[in-house]
Amino acid sequence: MKVIIPLAGKGTRLKPHTNTKPKPLMHVAGKPVLGHILDRIKKLDIEEVIFITGHLGNQIEDYIKKNYPFKSSFVEQKEMLGDGHAISLAKDMVKEGDVLVIFVDTIFETDLSVIEECKTEGVVFVKGTDDPRRFGIVTVDEDDVITSIEEKPQNPRSNLAVIGLYYFKDAGLMFKYLKRAMDEKISSKGEYRLADAIWLMLRDNHRLNSAVVKEWLDCGAVNTLLSTNKYLLDHGSHKETKTSNSVIIPPVYIESNVKINDSVIGPYVSVAGNSVISNSIIKNSIINENAHVENVVLEESLIGENAVVEGRPKKFNVGDSSHVTS
Repeated sequence: MKVIIPLAGKGTRLKPHTNTKPKPLMHVAGKPVLGHILDRIKKLDIEEVIFITGHLGNQIEDYIKKNYPFKSSFVEQKEMLGDGHAISLAKDMVKEGDVLVIFVDTIFETDLSVIEECKTEGVVFVKGTDDPRRFGIVTVDEDDVITSIEEKPQNPRSNLAVIGLYYFKDAGLMFKYLKRAMDEKISSKGEYRLADAIWLMLRDNHRLNSAVVKEWLDCGAVNTLLSTNKYLLDHGSHKETKTSNSVIIPPVYIESNVKINDSVIGPYVSVAGNSVISNSIIKNSIINENAHVENVVLEESLIGENAVVEGRPKKFNVGDSSHVTS
């Protein structure tokens, strides 16, 4: 099996961080989002992973070559024409056999062995949502076979949202319908989408199963990245290190080469390597590599790589029955 991972998007909801770092390399619970995704598929029998890169793609390539030994290829998407167009760029590398397509906005928790048991032409992974109008939505029959797919419907017929994880037994069939969608100019705001190709497949009576994932963890914005950090720390992604005159409130993930002095850290804090934290109180936050944080109180914060955040020690002379806000 081959894997296609389109990750050329600019991550506008995570600016200013994504001005200098591609969204898939944003840290959460001890490693980049892309690392969490790749760790979830490493037990599969994977022949090759094809990364469709764009904005700051050289950083993606460097990260993969440094951390993952599997065969990998990199293709640049020079025009932002949608995820369907991005996937189509891998056609020459995935000419036959089965293929797994993974988008990098979300980290998933699911049993991928369902693809080995698939009796139709593929699997679309889904999760129930409280607001189906925000997502691509599928409807299914009593056998969990997909009967329709719609992108952000105003009157949704289901609450099963497509999470961005797809399996096709025949890569050639997927590429055939991606080409049809582009040839027929089926697009949304000028972007070609895999969902449109799937709609054409269903119209031609091809059968795809749905599979409900256990968790669907969004990493596309600051608030959702922090929520994902919290979930991962609560479910095993935690690590502590030695500190000086400090209190650590678990769960946290603190790299071993981090220096922490006179501070209270946690709960739900991730601190990446070579960071320094002094005289601070931090909870529910992510501190990236080489950051320097001193004399501050942080909550629900995302501090970028090499950032310096400094406050001032405060002195008060407060009388009886006073109320001081700082």
